[in-house]
Amino acid sequence: MVILGTAQDAGSPHIACEKTCCANLFENPDYNRKVVSLGIIDSEAKKTFLFEATPDMTEQLKTLKKSALWNATEIPNGIFLTHAHIGHYTGLMYLGKEATNADKVPVYVMPKMKSFLEKNGPWSQLVSNKNIDIKSLEDGREINLTPQIKVIPFTVPHRDEYSETVGYKIIGPNRSVLFIPDIDKWQKWSASIVSEIEKVDFAFLDATFYDAAEINNRDISEIPHPFVIESIELFENLPTSEKKKIHFIHFNHTNPLLNSESEQSKEVLEKGFNIARTFQKIQL
Repeated sequence: MVILGTAQDAGSPHIACEKTCCANLFENPDYNRKVVSLGIIDSEAKKTFLFEATPDMTEQLKTLKKSALWNATEIPNGIFLTHAHIGHYTGLMYLGKEATNADKVPVYVMPKMKSFLEKNGPWSQLVSNKNIDIKSLEDGREINLTPQIKVIPFTVPHRDEYSETVGYKIIGPNRSVLFIPDIDKWQKWSASIVSEIEKVDFAFLDATFYDAAEINNRDISEIPHPFVIESIELFENLPTSEKKKIHFIHFNHTNPLLNSESEQSKEVLEKGFNIARTFQKIQL
């Protein structure tokens, strides 16, 4: 597995941002700052898979191809979407006739997301032109991608204006990953996040905001996420072995965890947790 991006939907620098967090990035871009995405590479089956179709998909697919041990195709063998918020599906536009004019790329989605893509332009044109081939997922139902890779989607509570929101458990031959880039507060979920972490080897979890102070210009009730400080408090009594599984991901442009030199980043690491970084690789 290769981490292809760690930022929140609108990226970093963020559109119209006048804060210090973005000021230098407009003049000197940090090319490690891509919108949240994972790539899966199966060298035996010679197949690649993408989780999330972001606005940064052009460069992310090139990174995925270069990460393979063979001459992999430019377009992956499947794309998995979590929900219909801009950073998680709008990269599909690059599969249309204005760009690659792709041929039946498998796109794995839950029922509401399937309906959204089929009934709303411009996404419906991808379906009618057969640029994408929608594959239906079911909550909790395991699918076999290759003899080495299994995926289990599961619904989580989030702002579901156009689709449901899902996380994924990705199961390799030896190790497994929990991927939840977007969720409302942990206590709103019917499952126990602590119990779910116990079942996997790695957990990439929503860390959109470090705390409430960084978004004091927005109504926090409109954009609920677990604050990093809340997650740390929830997980603080876990054994060291469990804390090491946790990799925070999906950082808003204001989140100091985007900066590996920030005091907050150092504190998170000192407490035994991890921070996802672009280009990080994990053997499954």
